[in-house]
Amino acid sequence: MNSVLVSLLATGIFLLSAAPAGAQQGKGYPNGVPPVPAKKPPAPPSGPTPRTSEGKTDFSGVWVVSGKTTLPSDPSYQPAAKKLYEERKAAKGKGDPESFCLPDGAVRVTDLPYKIVQGPKMIVLLSEGNVHSYRRFFLDGRTQKAALEIEPETRSGISVGKWDGDSLVVDTVGFDDKTWLDSTGKLHSEAMHLTERYTRPDLGHLNVQITIEDEKALTKPYTFSRVFTLAPGWDLEEYVCQAVLDGLLPAPTAPLN
Repeated sequence: MNSVLVSLLATGIFLLSAAPAGAQQGKGYPNGVPPVPAKKPPAPPSGPTPRTSEGKTDFSGVWVVSGKTTLPSDPSYQPAAKKLYEERKAAKGKGDPESFCLPDGAVRVTDLPYKIVQGPKMIVLLSEGNVHSYRRFFLDGRTQKAALEIEPETRSGISVGKWDGDSLVVDTVGFDDKTWLDSTGKLHSEAMHLTERYTRPDLGHLNVQITIEDEKALTKPYTFSRVFTLAPGWDLEEYVCQAVLDGLLPAPTAPLN
């Protein structure tokens, strides 16, 4: 037998033997993976707002959302959208895209850490949870139209940022309608337009004001705010959601950090 083929067969046998029994039997999590336990974040440090060498507010760091991850209230939905939302609520999470390792999008957050990497022409927002999703905030002066040429329709949309004093204003369009706004099933359409205002009042806190406009799903704009706290010494850990879903890895029973 060809030596390369023997090697491949041996590797396959090893992977099967190393995988959990559920994976060998094709079990996994057919109804979706359970949430990853979150570690309690440290107390946010005190100190002045840090700045970049260009004098801009520096949002860099590892951040954890403070309080609940769900939206604080229900958006004002149009009748068809409200009907679908009520059906999702009644199903109590069944069919939640996040539990099937699909990206959360631009609005939904988890209890797990986020990391902001900041440069003068782009900011990248990385997520430990879900599928290690990322968002890019272009700061290089490109127009929204030019940015949409990269990917015209995605779960996280395309984001262009600009500075307004010490605040960063991020404008995002180009969504599909496949993500939930939170775990209760709040929805949006592909017409969603997201405006976020990021501020860092001090060293340990990050405030984000979010406005959702959606002419196909909402009757009026929906605005709310979130607060994140800095987690010094933390970094993002690996979580392979698809492997857990398929039964190749056990679901984490303790925090990743």
